[in-house]
Amino acid sequence: MKKRIIVGVTGASGIPVAIRVLQLLRMEADYESHLVISESGKITIGYESDYSISQIESMADHIYDTHEIGAAIASGTFCSEGMIIVPCSMKTVAGIANGYSDSLLLRAADVMLKERKKLILMIRESPLSSIHTRNMHCLADAGVELLPLVMTFYNQPKTIEDMIHHLACKALDRFDIAVPHFRRWMDSTKQEQEVVNYENVN
Repeated sequence: MKKRIIVGVTGASGIPVAIRVLQLLRMEADYESHLVISESGKITIGYESDYSISQIESMADHIYDTHEIGAAIASGTFCSEGMIIVPCSMKTVAGIANGYSDSLLLRAADVMLKERKKLILMIRESPLSSIHTRNMHCLADAGVELLPLVMTFYNQPKTIEDMIHHLACKALDRFDIAVPHFRRWMDSTKQEQEVVNYENVN
């Protein structure tokens, strides 16, 4: 059986990173993706992507309606490696931190916590209020991995695509998935910048 990773998409800014995560998972023969998109996420897709909702859903192996609270991923008996929420809104952070599972996306995240499975939140908000940081502190204490959508520069990105790819790679690296063209920190001599054809990463 293939290893399963649940991917949640919410209404925060960062839809291109979610798309890249799905594209990269599609390239992994040993993994399958289980996608759930919040209603706000569907709205943000229209602002931040040239892809339609159905096109993004077609990148996943399995899709779920966020209103279908009784779907497979709502159960602790569903076998998975964990869940990535990308992008992750502060509303979603608040819901998870306070056990407010009023959607399938939030319920799936709650299951990750109670089953002690990996939960990666690619959070996106700026600036942060004390309420935001309090909720994130609560989640960090519970073992949730907070992976903000923050740019890095040691990998010498030349394009926005380079930045998007690097962030997606960092998320999948948490599951020990070795993604091609992931430029890790080098503390010695600089590597030559690799030219990546992102049209082939889909």
